Amino acid sequence: MEEIISKKEFDEFMKAEGQVRGAGMRSYAEFVRKEKGEEGLKKLEETITKLGYPIKYREIKLTDFYPIGLETVTLVAIQRLFNYDDKKFQEMGGFGIRLSLFFSIFMRYFVSPKKFIKEASKTWKQAGSIGDLKIAEYNLEKRYLTLRVENFHIHPLYCQVFKGYFLSSIQMIFKSEPTCGETKCTFRGDEYHEFLLKW
Repeated sequence: MEEIISKKEFDEFMKAEGQVRGAGMRSYAEFVRKEKGEEGLKKLEETITKLGYPIKYREIKLTDFYPIGLETVTLVAIQRLFNYDDKKFQEMGGFGIRLSLFFSIFMRYFVSPKKFIKEASKTWKQAGSIGDLKIAEYNLEKRYLTLRVENFHIHPLYCQVFKGYFLSSIQMIFKSEPTCGETKCTFRGDEYHEFLLKW
């Protein structure tokens, strides 16, 4: 098998500080299995195992914490193995929100738009130990919301995954077809990520 991620890259990814619940990685692997079948999932697991980190995604516990570096390696491996574009990563994020602990918390707290606004930051913290989610601005009458993700500079693929999270969440809560644009990004030199959602 050709080298998908070098050991040097892997080691750099694993240096990232912070932990996330296993639900994210489980959902990404399940998305791959749905799209690429068992063979695709096997390729993904073999890629990570070859780097010295034997992994079976079905054995990852949804509520346990794992290094964010391992989640990042998973995302990068998926991109390189299957040539996924931004849209596909947004789909994967949206798929993940439906399977994850994050989603169950959303459904518990965000039964109304006002509760969504009030509880979003707290819910983010329950999904992992890295980054802060803030409501920068919102207007329910004009149907828009600006979300800010601070203290999160891991990898650009997360920008697309976050879009998928937010789009899917807004769709479920506001019962409409939203749009999402990243208006600020740490990978473009900004201090934080900012997403403008309209519905």
